[in-house]
Amino acid sequence: MTKGDMTRSDISRGIVITGTDTGIGKTVFSAGLVGLLDGFYWKPVQSGLDEETDSEAVTRLSGLPAGRILPEVYRLKTPLSPHRSAEIDGVAIEAAKLSLPDLPGPLIIEGAGGVMVPLNRQTRFIDIFREWQLPVILCARTALGTINHTLLSIEALKARAIPLIGVAFIGEEMADSQRTIVEFGNVRQLGRLPYLDPLTSKTLREAMVSGFDLSPIARGQ
Repeated sequence: MTKGDMTRSDISRGIVITGTDTGIGKTVFSAGLVGLLDGFYWKPVQSGLDEETDSEAVTRLSGLPAGRILPEVYRLKTPLSPHRSAEIDGVAIEAAKLSLPDLPGPLIIEGAGGVMVPLNRQTRFIDIFREWQLPVILCARTALGTINHTLLSIEALKARAIPLIGVAFIGEEMADSQRTIVEFGNVRQLGRLPYLDPLTSKTLREAMVSGFDLSPIARGQ
């Protein structure tokens, strides 16, 4: 399936990209996916501004014009969980401000860290996902511990009736771990994104095309 086959009606209002943990590569996956979909990218909450932000990384890797990268609602200085980073900055994150934008193309929304990461002392990202009721892709690294972390994340999403398209694995091939997650979690394996060296928009696009079945992603189910 080519990006020209992926329409707004297929993707509906958007797709949420979340992870089993922080630093697992979901920003790179998001950049590759939004580039293939020729869509828009939005990370509502960014924690940590000293290094390249996730939005800046997606601009660099997606091949899309800067106008397709939506500004964050909250930009927090300290690279911690958003709830704590906001407290340090003297900011109150209000869930009501994280309303979905209306756009003329598919929107890829990246959460911060894992599904249970708190936004404030009352609300976690998974609570926002439940409210949005958008289809979710769960990114999971293939390193040791992934079975437990991924199955717990899948269980949490399903318990809240949040639609889960499937799991995108990131890292080196670990066939048994991947199979175990798919079978116990009763989820679809969308593909695997290896660590890329060099990591460029070209190598990322090639890896996404060769490593993923885009059909269920395009359908949003």
